[in-house]
Amino acid sequence: MKESANNKLGWAKDVLKDRWLYLMALPGIVYFLIFKYVPMYGIIMAFQDFKPHLGFFGSPWVGLRHFERFFGEEQFWMLFRNTFVLAVYNLIFFFPLPIVLALMLNEVRRERFKRFVQTLVYIPHFVSWVVVVGIFYILFTTEGGAVNELIYAVSGEKIAFLLEPDWFRTMIVSQSVWKEVGWGTIIFLAALAGVDLQLYEAARMDGAGRWRQLWHITLPAIRSTIVILLILRLGHFLDSGFEHIFLMLTPTNREVGEVFDTYVYVKGLTQGQFGYSAAVGLFKSVVGLLLVLAANWLAKRFGEEGVY
Repeated sequence: MKESANNKLGWAKDVLKDRWLYLMALPGIVYFLIFKYVPMYGIIMAFQDFKPHLGFFGSPWVGLRHFERFFGEEQFWMLFRNTFVLAVYNLIFFFPLPIVLALMLNEVRRERFKRFVQTLVYIPHFVSWVVVVGIFYILFTTEGGAVNELIYAVSGEKIAFLLEPDWFRTMIVSQSVWKEVGWGTIIFLAALAGVDLQLYEAARMDGAGRWRQLWHITLPAIRSTIVILLILRLGHFLDSGFEHIFLMLTPTNREVGEVFDTYVYVKGLTQGQFGYSAAVGLFKSVVGLLLVLAANWLAKRFGEEGVY
């Protein structure tokens, strides 16, 4: 009992000592409690024929019926294929680019130019997807779009970038890259700032050039950061981004553009099938959790720290 009381007293002293740090963390803690943990109670809708007027306790229980229906739908494999392909494209083309851009910015020696470039690549992050899609529409539309007018002047033909299914995924990934790559460099630049400069000096004295320094010093220094961010990224592997995809969808590209996020919107909000849409969302979350667990296990097997 005495040891337990001492532990509680020591914990209280630690909190009092670092009270300003805890106070700074409080808004983030409240945010996650309200918007992340409390809504998890709604998972039970996935196992109910949920009716808003009956609530969680009055809605009839259906067990795994929603999941059986979802996996038996003709659209399931189309949705899975579209979501998976977009996720792989983003992982291959989008994830490495912030690392490359951060390494390039880290090599810039003129601080003014470096800050100017950083500002330019950060700005698109603060632009909404509605504006981004609008900009691409103005540039790529066949009715006076600057890009299509240039193509027409050279080849005499126009390309329906916004309508043809073959161009849908390219447009989605390109827009994601333009909007978010600059913002993604922040963490990597912070990691690069912590690299000991004496390592570079020693490498130069040994005759190592820029590429050798990059390969043997810079990349190993930020390897743990890359691994952790990759693991966290896998947790959102099937999150294609509802707003972005929804704005780009047309009747002609729906066959390659319909994903789980837009399907949940259609079934849940427009058709009122709340329990069924909750089951689809739960399926996505379980897949993300399994990917995080597997990636974290692999990272530890290869000697990395992992997330936990």
